[in-house]
Amino acid sequence: MNNNYELYKVFYLAAKTGSLTQAAKALFLTQPSVSHAIKQLEASFGLPLFYRTAKGVTLTQEGTTLYSYIEQSQILITLAEEKMAALKNLESGELRIGGSDSLFKHYLLPYLEEFHQRYPGIRLHLNHGTTPETIANLKEGRIDLGVVRMPIVDPQLDVNDSFQLQDCFVAGARYAELKDRVLSLEKLLHYPIILFSRNSRVRVAITELFQSYGHNLKPDIEVGSVDLLIECARRGLGISFVTREFVSRELEEGSLFEVQLDMTIPPSQVGIMTMRNLPLTVTASNFIELVK
Repeated sequence: MNNNYELYKVFYLAAKTGSLTQAAKALFLTQPSVSHAIKQLEASFGLPLFYRTAKGVTLTQEGTTLYSYIEQSQILITLAEEKMAALKNLESGELRIGGSDSLFKHYLLPYLEEFHQRYPGIRLHLNHGTTPETIANLKEGRIDLGVVRMPIVDPQLDVNDSFQLQDCFVAGARYAELKDRVLSLEKLLHYPIILFSRNSRVRVAITELFQSYGHNLKPDIEVGSVDLLIECARRGLGISFVTREFVSRELEEGSLFEVQLDMTIPPSQVGIMTMRNLPLTVTASNFIELVK
């Protein structure tokens, strides 16, 4: 037995209103069409569903049993329609974003703040991790999009350029004699170097850059966060490799200064990463448009 959903809809409204005429008006049908639909449903079950009276229709015992189930399904369908409308209008739902602590703190927070003000009903889930971890989380469906350093070469992913960052070496007061000097990479390596963890895209990029100039970059100190890179440099533990935009306040106030080199460190691109050939949620699409 595989009755058309429309037959159940006619049955539900006829039972709810107690009138075939009222059901016909609600459904924009003729009364004969409603009567025919009820007869089809009764014939498919081989059971009477209504008593016909001069005042309208009332449910039989069998009809009452069917109505108890159909009523629940109609409530669920109505709730589903309301939920879909809320998702479309960004009145509810969630947005799951992956990225590094530093990108969240120094770049994404203003966009997240604006997005939250526009759509307060959307729950935000921020998943912190390195670029490889963010890629894995995206592929496994734990996030909707990732904000990562480029380049990313993966046939399963789409990555769109979003903004550019400039990395540099910085030091604190302990190395003040370097302020007015321009160092070669060889001279720089005479000082203790502080780098981010091995798995970071920044670490890989600067290591490869030094190798292209014939130098092996081995840090004296490795840390797991940008905040520690900044603090270690401020306290004179060594020279840290950080993103200039992330230390703008420290550079401005003078607690750190940029160590000048005789070569140029190329800027890095940051992109928004999504799964290729998978549709984005309305929420994720709106956030990407906001960032763009």
